[in-house]
Amino acid sequence: MEKKLRQIGASYGVIIPKTILELLSIDPKHNLVKLRVEGDSLVMTKGSTYET
Repeated sequence: MEKKLRQIGASYGVIIPKTILELLSIDPKHNLVKLRVEGDSLVMTKGSTYET
């Protein structure tokens, strides 16, 4: 799947489809995500849980 980067202030973001978040068991209202670079890839994994 290819996604277009979107400008958010001085940064850029990617809209992640709900189905992908569900496959990874990531609740955007309660989970952080971890980002790392491996070679020329950006890898996102489920991070810790937080309370809103």
